[in-house]
Amino acid sequence: MINLLILDVDGVLTDGGIIYDEKGLETKRFNVKDGLGIKVAQKAGVEIAIISGRKSKVTDLRMEELGIKYVYTGIKDKLKCYEDLISELGIKDENVAYMGDDLNDMALLNRVELSATVADSFDYMKENVKFVATRSGGNGAVRELIEEILERNGLWSEIKKSFF
Repeated sequence: MINLLILDVDGVLTDGGIIYDEKGLETKRFNVKDGLGIKVAQKAGVEIAIISGRKSKVTDLRMEELGIKYVYTGIKDKLKCYEDLISELGIKDENVAYMGDDLNDMALLNRVELSATVADSFDYMKENVKFVATRSGGNGAVRELIEEILERNGLWSEIKKSFF
């Protein structure tokens, strides 16, 4: 059973684009379908965490809005951060899913039970994970993975019914 879903941000929760205005303020686009999926996963008992290599005020604001407690940004060693997190939560590798999209995610992807990437990731990433979303980063890929996790956890049918 997957009890913890960890997500990268740029290229996973966003399309990877980072826009700066003339004052140097950063803008990113997050997908509301991913956001609803995160809220549904949380309600179903799946803890959500963020481990991102980039520090971003915009990311912090969105994660706060989604009620994500475990948000780590500006992380150079994602694997070390992961090890500290699962130790703190008392969770084992076999209860964790991670979605990343690039080389700096590979060490962590190799550790977890359900490794995942987005449709627009590089081929070598797709060849080394267990789940490849049909949607690209920032366009519902996270939602797709969440539905897969809830299906594997035996919860998706009931959750869907509760919305109808």
